Amino acid sequence: MITKAIAINDKIEEKILLMRGQRVMLDADLAELYNVETKVLNRAVKRNAARFPGDFMFQLSESEFQNLRCQIGTSSLYGGRRYYPFAFTEQGVAMLSTVLHSDRAIKVNIEIMRVFVKLRKLLSTHEELARKVGELEKKMKGQDGEIKLIFATINTMLHPVVKKKRQIGFVKE
Repeated sequence: MITKAIAINDKIEEKILLMRGQRVMLDADLAELYNVETKVLNRAVKRNAARFPGDFMFQLSESEFQNLRCQIGTSSLYGGRRYYPFAFTEQGVAMLSTVLHSDRAIKVNIEIMRVFVKLRKLLSTHEELARKVGELEKKMKGQDGEIKLIFATINTMLHPVVKKKRQIGFVKE
């Protein structure tokens, strides 16, 4: 039972994406977890549109969808989705439990909320660690060069430099 819950939590964590500065889950991934068709989930959401304001759910733009398609390798437009997917924030996922009334939806929703809370705790721990390292660094100012090197290494681990990836393909001139 415990290993099954861990496997479900791992599967949920894989489905959480960062879009527009928010952690979200896509309609197709939620439908898979709830064991319903995506169109059934979207139909239920549209019937209850007042429950899903813009900060609970949004539809991906064309560029976001293209970027997502390149990242996860979904099918082409022919035979694929006809509409851009909906992305649900944590609050939107919680609101889905009021729209979908199956026992599975309730159980899955509870697990999704647990994963979101776990991620939030993990991020707060990371921020707390960065703050403590900064305080320690201030206290150790003027100390040995080796200690400065240690703090510099820790800072680079906490705040890695993200290099812009080079685009693959031909460029129009």
